[in-house]
Amino acid sequence: MNMIEKAIKIALDAHSGQVDKANKPYILHPLRLMLKMKNELDMITAVLHDVLEDSSYTEVELLREGVPEDVVNAVKCMTKDGVQTYESYLAQIKTNDMASRVKIADIEDNIDLTRLKNINSRDLDRIAKYHKALINLKND
Repeated sequence: MNMIEKAIKIALDAHSGQVDKANKPYILHPLRLMLKMKNELDMITAVLHDVLEDSSYTEVELLREGVPEDVVNAVKCMTKDGVQTYESYLAQIKTNDMASRVKIADIEDNIDLTRLKNINSRDLDRIAKYHKALINLKND
C-alpha cells in the first residue's frame, strides 16, 4: 500500500461516522483538499489534516503507521490546542509551509457556501472569520 492509500485509510478510520455542516460524510472534505494539492506530501497532509484534532489518533500512531515526520509535523501544526487564540493558531500554521498550503485550501473549501442548503448568521460569521484568516495566510 502506498502512503497516499495508507493516509486515506487512516482518515477514513479517524472520521468514520462524522458529518460536516451540510450533513455529508466528513471524509469528503479532506479528500477534496487532497485533490487540490500538487505534490504527494501535501496530498498526504491534506487528507490527514484533521485527524489529530478530530479523532483519538496521536502523532506517535501516525509515525508508527509510516507517515513521514514532516507530514506529521505539518498536521500537528494545523491542530488547535484548545486554549490558544485563533490569531496564535494562524501564526503557528505560518511557521510551516506545508501546513500553510493545506490550511489555505482548507479555508477555501470551508467558505464554499454552495454546499449548504440554508445559510444562517453563524455561517456568515464563520465565513467572515475564515476570509480574514485566508488574507492573513496569503499575505506572507
